[in-house]
Amino acid sequence: MISSDVSILIAGGNEQKLSLIELGLRADGYEHLSISVGLAGLAAMIERVQPHAIIIQLEHSTDLIQQGVLQLCRAVSKPTIVFVDKTDEASTDMAIEAGVAAYIVDGLKKERIKPILQMAVSRFDNRSGMIRELETVRIELEDRKVIDRAKGFLMQSKGISEEQAYGLMRKTAMDQNRKVRDIANNLILAADLLK
Repeated sequence: MISSDVSILIAGGNEQKLSLIELGLRADGYEHLSISVGLAGLAAMIERVQPHAIIIQLEHSTDLIQQGVLQLCRAVSKPTIVFVDKTDEASTDMAIEAGVAAYIVDGLKKERIKPILQMAVSRFDNRSGMIRELETVRIELEDRKVIDRAKGFLMQSKGISEEQAYGLMRKTAMDQNRKVRDIANNLILAADLLK
């Protein structure tokens, strides 16, 4: 759940609809709102305001591309909600691919804004968590490959077992207050030089 003391940036071209979004959020206790009529300078405003979430209102999904909204969504790591009056399938797919947390077509109603915001932040947090987990697994896999290669080098050059090779790298890492991966990288560099 997103607390009411977070900063939210609202941007778009229709002042009446921006006002509706603002009223809906204020009615639900959100007070730290920044409003941008138009999308020009939106990146600078995001940098200045540092909002927790961004809500963008557009007349048509083609504005996503014309106004650079999709590029901005990819660049900033914030829960982003896009309200559009009209869309097409390609624009919807592009918005999802760009990381838009909620893409609402013809559904701008004051009473719907808070639940949509809550859902978008939750979806964004889940997606961010999965991305972090994937990155951790990727790094661990790379570490394992490097360590296995270094073990192979030690086993061949010293005539020791796999367990002994890993033990030697681990002891060296502890003695030097470094990571096993760093020791393994150094061994691989040395092995490559000796070829």
